[in-house]
Parts: sequence; C-alpha cells; structure tokens
Amino acid sequence: MKVLLVNGSPRNESCVHTALSEVASALEKEGVSSEIFWIGNQPVQGCTACFKCHAHGSPGCVFKDKLYNDFVEKIKECDGITIGSPVYYAGPAGSLCAILDRVFFSAGPYLRHKPAACVVNARRGGCSSAFDRLNKYFTLMQMPVVSSTYWNATHGISPDEVKMDLEGMQVMRNLAKGMAHMLKNMQTANIPLPEQEKKISTNFIS
Repeated sequence: MKVLLVNGSPRNESCVHTALSEVASALEKEGVSSEIFWIGNQPVQGCTACFKCHAHGSPGCVFKDKLYNDFVEKIKECDGITIGSPVYYAGPAGSLCAILDRVFFSAGPYLRHKPAACVVNARRGGCSSAFDRLNKYFTLMQMPVVSSTYWNATHGISPDEVKMDLEGMQVMRNLAKGMAHMLKNMQTANIPLPEQEKKISTNFIS
C-alpha cells in the first residue's frame, strides 16, 4: 500500500512539506509507504476546457508537459492520495489548482474510489475555505474522504513554527492513522466497486 503526498507549495522545504512529512512518518509506523511529490515552482498550464481529453479512449491531457505526465504516473502507482497546499488569499495555491483541474478532469479513472485527504497551512486564517475547495476535487471522483480529529490544517510561517503547532501535528498523525485504517480495510474486504450508471449531464438553460 502506498500513499501519494502532494506538496502543492512553490517552496519545496516548506510548511506544507513539514506537515506532509509528519503524515509520512505516521504512515510508516502503520506499515504504509508514502512518497512526497512536489509540483515545483515553475509556471503551470491550466485547463483550457478544450475537452480533447474526453475525445479519445484513454485518459490524458492535450498538454503533454512533464509535470502532468509525472503526476499522473504517480497517481497510477498509489492506493491513496493526500494533497497539501499553502493558503493564499483564503484559497489553495493557484499553481496547484491549475494542475489539479487538468488531472482530475482528464485522468479521473486513475483517481476514482481511492481514499483521499487534503492538508492546508496558513500563517493565520483562511484554512477552512482552502480546505473546502480541495475536498471538492475528491467528491466528484467518488473518492472516500479521510478525516482526522480536527480539520486538516497547520499554522505557521516557517517549518519551525509549524512544528510548534502541537495540535496541528497531532491532526496530521491522526490523519495518517485514518488513511492507513481505511486502506487496510479496503484491501481486506476486497469488495467490488459499485456499478456505475451511464452519466447524465443536465445543462441548465433559460
């Protein structure tokens, strides 16, 4: 079992990395491997709603950039995913949302039904709205959302300050335990995924 931990901060050794590292350490103690995948700090191509990813048989984005390709390959290999982001203007980082829009829209079959969680970090405020925004990606893909003992947030403007957020660090550890518990139960139960109805799309027009 493996959990992909996505660092959506433009800073690699960041507050988000610190929070995800706490999750990784707790997962290891539960016998679950993990990998932190940093999206980097270069410009990220957003979705242009061209719908070409849905025009052919296999999932994929028309923009074949390295970040997208690497991200999707990591998703294929993982059993669960945790996405971390700093809070900017009460929302997730724009570069992270840009790549998530493309990945979730074009590569949904590789994500569907995998347990998921998000982690956010703020100096002070905006965590709840950023947390809510990220969770919406998961629910559209029928991904079980893993919870913790509080909303998955840490506070601090530096990694050292994040480590001082004792409750936040505890929430990260409990999140990892919840993720490990769900993955182990899903593996043991080995129940087939629910049969899907053919998708109905209703456009609201005047």
